[in-house]
Amino acid sequence: MSTAKIRIRQVRSANGASRRQLETLRALGLGRIGRATERPLSPAVRGQIQAIRHLVEVEEVA
Repeated sequence: MSTAKIRIRQVRSANGASRRQLETLRALGLGRIGRATERPLSPAVRGQIQAIRHLVEVEEVA
């Protein structure tokens, strides 16, 4: 059984973002434009992405 993975890349600046959004970026391992991380797709990660969807791009990893 393989779990789906996604790549999350920060594409916009966090300037002007709320403290909660900044903490979400850090929890995902982001914080600078261009930085990317791979995470297993789970409800928790989906919720984090939803909170910062205007700052990141998401793609599936094969």
